[in-house]
Amino acid sequence: MGLGNPGARYDATRHNVGWWAADRLAYDWNAGSFREEGPALRCEARVDGEAVTLLKPLTYMNRSAAALAPFLRDDRFEPSEDLLVIVDDATRDAGRLRLRPGGSAGGHNGLKSIEGLVGRDFARLRIGVGTPPQGTDLVDWVLSPMNADDEESVLALLAELPEVVAAWIHEGVREAMNRFNR
Repeated sequence: MGLGNPGARYDATRHNVGWWAADRLAYDWNAGSFREEGPALRCEARVDGEAVTLLKPLTYMNRSAAALAPFLRDDRFEPSEDLLVIVDDATRDAGRLRLRPGGSAGGHNGLKSIEGLVGRDFARLRIGVGTPPQGTDLVDWVLSPMNADDEESVLALLAELPEVVAAWIHEGVREAMNRFNR
């Protein structure tokens, strides 16, 4: 699940890096186009024989959990094993990632929304989008486009993302953390 905000106004912003990631995974995994289903854009892929659903919530960031409601009706869906949320991280240098099996939202409203629905026990992949300069409001920072160097760093990381997420799928979060966290 890649978090972001809907609308052209937000497409190129730091806060939509989760959507960028979902788009990259869909492309690399030949998942086809996203289609609107309820409060999300959704597409399906197969990764080494494993069925994968990619989601981009159509709600704004602070209501991202609404996209998970259909999955919670399925007794086979276990957030601690089946859910990976990809988000921007304004506390990390651009292009750096951190995969974790759970934890706190760390002030991220999209993660807060999901934690409110499923608790803290789900994997999250944070993608660094650069830290705001001294005196810059965090909201203004994440809702602004990246400079060319930061964007280049993030795009280079996105090229590696299919391997990272495939490791999470097949080897589990701890093994993927050991291989890819930086």
